[in-house]
Amino acid sequence: MGTFHLPSFASMSVLLLGLCFLALLPEFAAGITRHYTFNIKYHNVTRLCHTRNIISVNGQFPGPSLVAREGDRVLIKVTNHVSNNVTIHWHGVRQVTSGWADGPAYVTQCPIQTGQSYTYNFTITGQRGTLLWHAHISWLRSTLYGPIIILPKRNESYPFQKPHKEIPILFGEWFNVDPEAIISQALQTGAGPNVSDAYTINGLPGPLYNCSSKDTYKLKVKPGKTYLLRLINAALNDELFFSIANHTLTVVEADAVYVKPFDTDKLLITPGQTANVLLRTKPYFPNATFFMQARPYFSGMGTIDNSTTAGILEYKHPSNHSISSKKLQLYKPTLPSINDTSFAVNFTRKFRSLASVKYPANVPQIVDRKFFFTVGLGSNPCPKNTTCQGPNGTKFSASVNNVSFVLPSTAILQSYFFGQNNGVYTTDFPVKPPMPFNYTGTPPNNTNVSNGTRTVLLPFNTSVELVMQDTSILGAESHPLHLHGFNFFVVGLGFGNYDPEKDPMNFNLVDPMERNTIGVPAGGWVAIRFFTDNPGVWFMHCHLDVHTSWGLRMAWIVQNGAQPNQTLPPPPSDLPKC
Repeated sequence: MGTFHLPSFASMSVLLLGLCFLALLPEFAAGITRHYTFNIKYHNVTRLCHTRNIISVNGQFPGPSLVAREGDRVLIKVTNHVSNNVTIHWHGVRQVTSGWADGPAYVTQCPIQTGQSYTYNFTITGQRGTLLWHAHISWLRSTLYGPIIILPKRNESYPFQKPHKEIPILFGEWFNVDPEAIISQALQTGAGPNVSDAYTINGLPGPLYNCSSKDTYKLKVKPGKTYLLRLINAALNDELFFSIANHTLTVVEADAVYVKPFDTDKLLITPGQTANVLLRTKPYFPNATFFMQARPYFSGMGTIDNSTTAGILEYKHPSNHSISSKKLQLYKPTLPSINDTSFAVNFTRKFRSLASVKYPANVPQIVDRKFFFTVGLGSNPCPKNTTCQGPNGTKFSASVNNVSFVLPSTAILQSYFFGQNNGVYTTDFPVKPPMPFNYTGTPPNNTNVSNGTRTVLLPFNTSVELVMQDTSILGAESHPLHLHGFNFFVVGLGFGNYDPEKDPMNFNLVDPMERNTIGVPAGGWVAIRFFTDNPGVWFMHCHLDVHTSWGLRMAWIVQNGAQPNQTLPPPPSDLPKC
């Protein structure tokens, strides 16, 4: 029997040092810090034979991908080299106790002025999947946007088949003229703004538009493989249907939350929403190419860009010899009709949380505070001695509970944090409509809204139930509502007026979908629940930017909790000043 030696103290300390070193390596660490530099610059882009000087990040359109793992800390230094004020919002990132990095102008920060920089600093906690970043001031996000790709922690796998390749697919809108001029004119005249000239897939309008066949996105795939498509709707004002001819897609994630997988050949995706889908390619070379198309879903009144963007799904020939795609048959998908609201609601109902041991659905079962918000259009009287081009000579407006939210000239979060309100905002936002009426029936004669910067103040960790009811004032319309700072559970939705007696009996409190953006059905309602487990000031608004510009927005203020990790720290030293 051999002798057994205890390691010497020297070798023991080397061993411990080695273990400590291993613990510091990214593979073993809880998360690493990732640094990004975003330079906001002008650059010329030509689409549809129109060249425009657009605002973009690092000269890229769409902008660069922000890639991180769950648990990573991300630092993005944003420097503004253009004449417009700029902010960036990391759409769907929870921003747990990092509200200073959320990005909506005049809500959590003053904008970054010309020649100035601001470093957004946050940790990605408990999220994995696809989100997006975009400008959050006026209409700058029409060109300032890009994907956020959150990979699982190291040594964690997807709860579905590992894909052969992952591809971001961003839907956008292209305007031949500067969108800032469009919205500024619309707010002045009170009319509806001019609509976009094209939709885009990864910045390219595709062959169905004039002077655009060379600007077509091509997705090249191999037979018999599984691809993960990260779908992102970054369009300014339009919900979009999407389909790939002769292919079925499996939805596996939405808004960076895994869902119970389901198959579909058509999707609806509202601005601000994301979805990860698996595309399983045909097992053999199909001797054909396939259109990938997106076109709008629109249920309201007024004008719309009723056009179709197309990309092409191309199969690589296994024998490596290229076949001219001109000789191949081209298949086109069929998309729902433009106002197919029943498809929209039925599709929304297909989403369910995994609700597994590893990925639970922590739906609030008991509710502390209930809110009932009407959302929809309205009007403001025309100022004296001017003519307005909105309904009956008024100005178009939009509101939540008849309050059209006015952005202040300084950031709400700063004035709240330092207790220097001085009339910047009030905390008397109405918890229900001030004047009840038949919300989806004949609209009232008076369509005027009130204007103010009114917020809701809530204690930390309050369980909230919010029912959002569409109104038929100036036309019933779907409104994709986005809540900053939280995910929420969609426990119910339906058509007509919400019935507080009957409708809650059908709520799903077991595996409802968890999202950050949800369409309030046209002529219907949606019920959501969430915990106020994140201190700060959190914007909630319609993600159709025209409605946001008209005031369909409000803010929740969540107070600090008792623990240090439930408290908003002071602002960073480089927080922009107004």
